[in-house]
Amino acid sequence: MLRVLTLSTLYPNAAQPGFGGFVERQTLRLAARGDVDLRVVAPLGLPPFPLDRLAAYAARRALPREEAWKGTATLRPRFPLLPMIGWRFNAALIEHATRAAIGRLSDEGFVPDVIDAEFFFPDGVSAARLGRSLGIPVSIKARGSDIHYWGAKPRLRGAIVEAARSADGLLSVSEALRQDMIALGMPADKIRVHYTGVDFDRFKPVDRAGAKARFGVRGPLVVSIGNLVKLKGHEIVAAAVAGLPDVTLLVAGRGEDEAWIRQQVAAAGAPERIRFLGAVAHDDVPTLLAAADVMALASEREGLANAWVEALACGTPVVAPDIGSAAEVIDRPAAGVIASSRTPTAFADAIGRLLAAPPARAAVREAAERFAWERNTDELYRHLAAVAAQRR
Repeated sequence: MLRVLTLSTLYPNAAQPGFGGFVERQTLRLAARGDVDLRVVAPLGLPPFPLDRLAAYAARRALPREEAWKGTATLRPRFPLLPMIGWRFNAALIEHATRAAIGRLSDEGFVPDVIDAEFFFPDGVSAARLGRSLGIPVSIKARGSDIHYWGAKPRLRGAIVEAARSADGLLSVSEALRQDMIALGMPADKIRVHYTGVDFDRFKPVDRAGAKARFGVRGPLVVSIGNLVKLKGHEIVAAAVAGLPDVTLLVAGRGEDEAWIRQQVAAAGAPERIRFLGAVAHDDVPTLLAAADVMALASEREGLANAWVEALACGTPVVAPDIGSAAEVIDRPAAGVIASSRTPTAFADAIGRLLAAPPARAAVREAAERFAWERNTDELYRHLAAVAAQRR
């Protein structure tokens, strides 16, 4: 029996049910194996008193400190969320909160064979320090922004690289991200590519015309799905679609830059063909992706976007710029087109090509088969078991 402690600050709860769903799906599938005994520690940040009494934090403050979240034992130790400056201290604060949680689990008879940190910062830095002091093997997974954003901060880069060097094993969601980790100074021989998983029972082709009707659309449809922040490039896709006659664009997501993005989209023209859906319900995302003729995402950077893989599983080809692991996902004509640049003109050309000559939906879905959850779970188990064995 492999005893795994999964450490993740990105993990759903009753107040934030859609938060970190990609980590949850991977974790629950690993926990469902008969040869794994798994506990989740999901540290929860709250501002210090009296800020924690604000209405915005009421739901999080009321969360239980321990529960069986979707059947898996989950601890939610608190740590102080310091406004403006917290990012400098979060790793140390999370380490302290997690150490107490590990002590509680140990008192109950659960001593982990391995700590599985599911984001490089702050989770991975905290896990590496815990592993060194408690003598527990540590694996850290990189997902994209933890390397490209946090790893670019001079005050954090040293701690992130040190955590990588002291960890017993490292995971990356793509080969492209693995190369970025190596360039940052992380040991190449420790890093294994671990592709994301997709649920083929949820994400699958359906009657496209019927799916479009659910969203009030007739004719060619492009979907851009992701947080409404500038780096996702929704305004680039909107400008591209504005130049494609009779094509509708549905933008799904919410975020801090929504007002700015809406202004940019309005300036692009064709407002009657571009609609914002807001945060789409979890159960409606597969239908939205299956309704689309093209899923286009003009991100500035990505590790490996779940939306790319989920679209392929729905039989919908993808348009993306040549960033991160785009070439690993769009690795054949049926999977879509890599735009020649991150501009409206290049995206309009790529989208237009797919609309004019759409690939067979079965061939598109076949491009997603290497991202099956079964493979993801098996590879994660083998990796964690090997990491745990290094110190036995």
